[in-house]
Amino acid sequence: MVDVSPPKWHLGHTTWFFENFILANADSSYQLFDKRFNYIFNSYYVSQGDRLSRGNRVSLNRPKLESILAYREHVDQAMEILLNQNNLSDELLNLFEIGLNHEQQHQELLVTDIKYIFSQNPLMPSFQDDEKVQPEPKTKEIEFLKIEEGVYQIGHDSEEFCFDNEKGRHKVYLHEFEFQNRLVNNQEFLEFINNKGYEKPELWLSEGWDWVQENRICAPEYWIKSGKQWQVFTVFGLRDLNLSDTLTRISFYEAKAFARWKGMRLLTEQEWEVACIKFGVNSELNHFQESNCFHLGAAKDNQLMGSNWEWTNSAYLPYPKYEQAAGALGEYNGKFMVNQMVLRGGSCATPKSHFRPSYRNFFHPQLRWQFTGIRLAKK
Repeated sequence: MVDVSPPKWHLGHTTWFFENFILANADSSYQLFDKRFNYIFNSYYVSQGDRLSRGNRVSLNRPKLESILAYREHVDQAMEILLNQNNLSDELLNLFEIGLNHEQQHQELLVTDIKYIFSQNPLMPSFQDDEKVQPEPKTKEIEFLKIEEGVYQIGHDSEEFCFDNEKGRHKVYLHEFEFQNRLVNNQEFLEFINNKGYEKPELWLSEGWDWVQENRICAPEYWIKSGKQWQVFTVFGLRDLNLSDTLTRISFYEAKAFARWKGMRLLTEQEWEVACIKFGVNSELNHFQESNCFHLGAAKDNQLMGSNWEWTNSAYLPYPKYEQAAGALGEYNGKFMVNQMVLRGGSCATPKSHFRPSYRNFFHPQLRWQFTGIRLAKK
């Protein structure tokens, strides 16, 4: 799968970020560890020269892991020396902060990429034990939470770190709306499957229906039919489907079709952010990366921050007065603002420090290897 990278590539790429954007520019005495690594570990920065195509990363049997670990140590030592100097510029410190947050994003990708790689192994191995997971047979009862009609402000509003696509705080007008207090669970989506939801073109967007037909999609990612019993590949290996568990690994197309089948809709990203500010900031945060539990049980709270990234019905576009950063870092977010949909909320693989109402994620509508789920709202 073109979107999944080998684990050692993530390690090399996050190291390359510090070498390429900071050390190579801020320290005239710095010696590149291996100039060939720029080609291998550059991801999508066209301005930084030629690079290995994304689909070919999986073929990397060299450099060996030992070489990449040595690369990491080389860059870490140089960064430590640099950061101990006095009078570092604000620009350099800003790059360092972006680099740290960029690495945290790749930690999240590592969890989901490793799971996908393991799912392709015929042995379907586990990479976590299930000692921490307590059975949760009962999920939170559905209630509808209300946001009143009015003019609200969204976008990042503090001096703490954020990515540039969160900036441009602005006002939005929202009609009154009501939304469910938890995410859709496996039982609810199984009802959609049993009702032949994947076979009814009237439920699907045109591109979504083409995607279903071309790829013979009949269930969420990692669901497997064994006789009459559904099973699901988890971080603990193959398990019987737990109906009370929170649904995950869903594409935007599936989320949209399910909402239409239920006679409901998805939230817009503007609605989601306002809802999160009111109902989600005090969430228990049951699931985030540091909890080291990458399995979604039954809902315990509103799930507005943690558990699953939630598909919204909003295209990924710039906010008013958005200014794309100059130079290579302008490629970080801005150039992807086309043909992608916004997700909100973070997941059980997202670092805790990244949870904030303004955080925007984005993916193409057919992708579902991440922890992605559905929240419904009334029409």
